[in-house]
Amino acid sequence: MKKIAFFCIPAHGHTNPMLPVASELVKRGNTVRFYSFDEFANKIKATGADFVSCNAFLSELTEKEEAGLKNVSTTEMTIQDIRITLSMDAFLDEEFKTFQPDVVYADSVCFWGKLNAWKHNVPLVVSTSTFAFNQMASQYMKNSPKELADMVFGLPKISKELKMLKPYGYKVRNALSLVQSDNKTDSVVYTSERFQPYSESFSDHYVFVGPSVFSKTEPFKKKERPLVYISMGTVINDRPDFYAKCIDALKDEKVDVIISCGNALDISALRELPENIKVYPYVDQLDVLSRADAFITHCGMNSVSESLRRQANSRRLQDGQKKSGRELCLQTIRRRESVLRFLKYLTIILTPQELRNAAKIFARVQDLPERQPLLKPHRTNPRVLIS
Repeated sequence: MKKIAFFCIPAHGHTNPMLPVASELVKRGNTVRFYSFDEFANKIKATGADFVSCNAFLSELTEKEEAGLKNVSTTEMTIQDIRITLSMDAFLDEEFKTFQPDVVYADSVCFWGKLNAWKHNVPLVVSTSTFAFNQMASQYMKNSPKELADMVFGLPKISKELKMLKPYGYKVRNALSLVQSDNKTDSVVYTSERFQPYSESFSDHYVFVGPSVFSKTEPFKKKERPLVYISMGTVINDRPDFYAKCIDALKDEKVDVIISCGNALDISALRELPENIKVYPYVDQLDVLSRADAFITHCGMNSVSESLRRQANSRRLQDGQKKSGRELCLQTIRRRESVLRFLKYLTIILTPQELRNAAKIFARVQDLPERQPLLKPHRTNPRVLIS
């Protein structure tokens, strides 16, 4: 049996897919030590893995740094990853000496996990909760002008931070080498090969396994009236204007609404809520999706995968082109498979009236026909180190 060290950043969408992997490895008799953060302690302990808290290594952020992370700044996230790596250096040196892992299983953007695997010459397997990313895939997944500007102007700052790693024995060419997938590293990707852009450009070191869901809850859609679930994930959820718009649109409709808004938003800012709308800082998303008829989401990979597994119709809401709510709902109902395949690339903004129209259409829908699962593994013999 093997000793396996898990590493992940403090984000639900990156942690959740790793949980079933940890659970299965423990069941097979392996020893799993999961380096994570207190917010995820209970989830990790439920897998049978040993939880190791890394909260002490999170530095205090300035207002500017915190704003950068909330705005999903690649520059700021990269800099913070490097700084956490440096703060954990002595601690992880000792951990690798005493635990002596046979394999490191690290999230694709968890620098301290990947860098320490390389530093201590331990085989690395990468957990990829987004699309796998290489030169071909990056051409397809275009960055916005704002994102491009952030990367271009942030490069000098990142280069300066990277130089600080060298004295500690970390060998890294550039920031891109830390996040871009190469064809020599064993990698598990939690989506279908059908979803992955340019999947044919990835070697047999990649296995596309579909959604990794740590729940036995089965979909249950039969109830008195439809349930609409609204969540913008854990990164861009401080959006009181958006939630207020949803509340205004759905307050008088014959639907129930659950909004998960995260800890950054003061729920009292949304004022008195209608009887059919509930707002929580956090919910069991898998449980809610198993009952939901519609899911309004930022369309993170984890949310998309979970909605597919729980048969909830997903829509992405962001600034972009306008479509009528009726058209969107009919597309989802009549052409569900084709809509879901391209869900990641749709950008939609709905007015309150359009949201009301969408809710009415969902209210008239009884049962969707059964579909064959869209996501199923295609490669059955990947060369992956974890057994």
